[in-house]
Amino acid sequence: MSSFLYFVLPALGGYTLTSLYLLKNPHILHRRKRTGFYCTHISHRGGRKETCFLHGGCGERIESTMEAFTHALEQGTEMFELDCHLTHDGHVVVSHDENLLRQTGHDVTVSSLNLQDLPLYKEQLEVTFYAGHYSSGADRQFTLLEEVFKKFPRVPVSIELKENNHGLIQKVSDLVKKYHREEITVWASVNSSIMKECHRTNASMPYSFTVRRGVLLLLLFYSGLLPFVPLGESLLQFYLPRIFNRTFIPEKRFLRNRLVVSLLGKVTMRRSLFKHLADRGIQVHLFVCNEDEDIKAAFDVGATGVMTDYPTVLSRFLCQNQSQDCGQTALQ
Repeated sequence: MSSFLYFVLPALGGYTLTSLYLLKNPHILHRRKRTGFYCTHISHRGGRKETCFLHGGCGERIESTMEAFTHALEQGTEMFELDCHLTHDGHVVVSHDENLLRQTGHDVTVSSLNLQDLPLYKEQLEVTFYAGHYSSGADRQFTLLEEVFKKFPRVPVSIELKENNHGLIQKVSDLVKKYHREEITVWASVNSSIMKECHRTNASMPYSFTVRRGVLLLLLFYSGLLPFVPLGESLLQFYLPRIFNRTFIPEKRFLRNRLVVSLLGKVTMRRSLFKHLADRGIQVHLFVCNEDEDIKAAFDVGATGVMTDYPTVLSRFLCQNQSQDCGQTALQ
């Protein structure tokens, strides 16, 4: 037994020291990724615009409308995060949900309707990641992904796909190629099978971690193997756990448990992990942060970018905390 420990303990110690050294110096084994963008300010579904009315309340622009995207850019956003679905007549529509009940009040799906038959958004729409707050605006029409590409040709876009629909994936890829956006348009999905299809369809586009790959990332990190393993992803996009049961009420019951959320935060929000990824050129975006304290918490833990529903709030925070030049949104 003693002879066994004589060999094992030095080997384990050497492995640990090597892993820690490479964790802090990833350039020794890995070439830093070079993406066509670096984003600190990301607008979730285009963000919402705060507008004060005569009665003293405030309303926000409707999610994923052209009005929301336009305003977000005016406020200094550097990336749009959006979701896409395919209409019955083959148009790629920007919409978070496939079923439109939450957004429009009509229990219909995007895929069952032609483009011209899509209903309008509700006049007031609750902000998913800011419970008790509602958005409103003059623009209540669904927009096409192609329209976003046409109007904002140089703005990076993260496109999340929720269904393994080859027709949708192919059409998104074709639009990306048509508008020469492969370097600034990101494949995003929580589902690994969907991501494989996306990457197979267009491998020139950067892509983000799926849930399965995210779990593997954590296992590699805690086992000490991460510094030795190559990573194909260019972005890590993940919830900031502290928003659960505060500004965001999750649908899954287990995430409403304070102990579970606390454990999730301790396991995932690791500054050393995020720094290692950033040093390898992998951007870390935490979402959805709609209050100053959450924005600060995200940057404090090592996020390279923050996703928000309120681009004015994030822009103000960056101006006040990171730079004297309020025209800049990048961290100095």
